[in-house]
Amino acid sequence: MSSSKTARTDARRHHDPDVRGFASDNYAGAHPEVLAALALANGGHQVSYGEDAYTDHLQRIMHSHFGSSAEAFPVFNGTGANVTALQALTDRWGAVICAESAHINVDEGGAPERMGGLKLLTVPTPDGKLTPELIDRQAWGWDDEHRAMPQVVSITQNTELGTVYTVDEIRAIVDHAHGLGMKVHLDGARIANAAASLNVPMRAFTNAVGVDVLSYGGTKNGMLFGEAVVVLNPDAVSHMKHLRKLSMQLASKMRFVSVQLEALLAKDLWLRNARHSNAMAQRLAEGVRAVHGVEILYPVQANAVFARLPQDVTRRLQKRFRFYFWDETAGDVRWMCSFDTTEDDVDAFVLALKEEMAR
Repeated sequence: MSSSKTARTDARRHHDPDVRGFASDNYAGAHPEVLAALALANGGHQVSYGEDAYTDHLQRIMHSHFGSSAEAFPVFNGTGANVTALQALTDRWGAVICAESAHINVDEGGAPERMGGLKLLTVPTPDGKLTPELIDRQAWGWDDEHRAMPQVVSITQNTELGTVYTVDEIRAIVDHAHGLGMKVHLDGARIANAAASLNVPMRAFTNAVGVDVLSYGGTKNGMLFGEAVVVLNPDAVSHMKHLRKLSMQLASKMRFVSVQLEALLAKDLWLRNARHSNAMAQRLAEGVRAVHGVEILYPVQANAVFARLPQDVTRRLQKRFRFYFWDETAGDVRWMCSFDTTEDDVDAFVLALKEEMAR
């Protein structure tokens, strides 16, 4: 069928598009500019498995953000990006040091260990962030054949607790890890939100400070699907093409992942979306602080607000707006804002919170 003909479908809408929630930035749909890019890439034939014109052009876009040595490998999802990246950085006997709260440890179903064949060495942190001193709790025993060998430090920017590493903090981690002979992976599921929060280019806390490999996240920032492993230091990895295939992350119609990344990164859509979701989180936090009996748990530095409130209030509020417990025993919850969260959404949620707290 020619792409110039009017499209029709037998599919039907099965949800109410007016329903809003604060459970996850994955709940949001795709940004209209991303959908337009997908339509632009459709029609005709393009070579499969990454040999297409869109994936080729994506490399030049990545160079503009992460330097001329950067090479992007589009993948299906964030877990796939992390597992593929960590495999590329470790030997079969290797281990990865990460925060205990890291996504690779608590939210990927054991995939790094089960599918990646590596060991995670976790460290408790008060705010989700590693430091050189915390890394040293697990950075030992390289000559001990009874212990998995620490080979990689993995950090998340921004963290699972919504906190953001400064440029100097990441530089200190990279210098320390490299000094110990280890490599550094950055899980950038929300890298755009971190850059917007710091008001610096993404390169400032990635290739400019020596990060070796990046998992670039787009789905939480307006893409329909897809992420990318971005190799920043070519000397740190080998055989990425083979590892991507082995990890079941090689898309046959890769142009549809690459063109979405182009839509985000060619100009400033990535930054516009991130700034907006961050601003909505700040508006939400400001409203919540005015509600007596509700405690905000961590600094609100990106698009997440963590709070503690009575469990009965949470359960009533969840019937009005979808969101998750973070720690049900303690009464901790997480509220996420997205690129399409509106001021009216936030204000309605804060009003509902006030009403439920007053009951």
